[in-house]
Amino acid sequence: MMASREPAWREVTSADDSLTSAWEAGLALSDLRALFNDLIRFEIELWNAVDVRLKSEFGLPLTYFEPMSVIDKISGCRVYDIANALGITTGGTSKLVDRIEAGGYCRRLPNPDDRRSSVLELTEHGRRMLAKAGTAFDDELQRRLGAALPERTLRQFGSTLTLLRNASRHTLDHAGQAGAGGWTMASNSKAARSAR
Repeated sequence: MMASREPAWREVTSADDSLTSAWEAGLALSDLRALFNDLIRFEIELWNAVDVRLKSEFGLPLTYFEPMSVIDKISGCRVYDIANALGITTGGTSKLVDRIEAGGYCRRLPNPDDRRSSVLELTEHGRRMLAKAGTAFDDELQRRLGAALPERTLRQFGSTLTLLRNASRHTLDHAGQAGAGGWTMASNSKAARSAR
């Protein structure tokens, strides 16, 4: 029986320690599994906290806030642009945009460059809601991320996540699998996994 040990990155005792020093000893398979569990559980906890706050204060789920933020940032935004930015399927994004549109937060307009598609824009109501909810969103991120770690550590963590996401996309591209937009929560559900 293997002796249990703490993963190497958990040996870092303070937020000021370099993240790279935590990896110097190398990672065993159990370390990667523990890292996966920590990363996923933190993502779920963070998502749920932000979602609860947006729903309780504005009646706006985070699943609406995220696509609305993309629509706000991209001029001439299409469903594909949201799917690509959020890493979800185009079909799922289209259904999500239908719900956001039904809530009065955005509208579809004819695409002047392609008659087969439409572009999205936030309605006035959507812009006001995004601005109000955005303040609460930023505050919640500051409470759960900004106040927990020094700026230097957060920047390093952000850079590390970007490297990991790029490496993951590169791996998927080389394996012939779908990259961004290839996975949805439905495809990862218990029912979907058991059907495979």
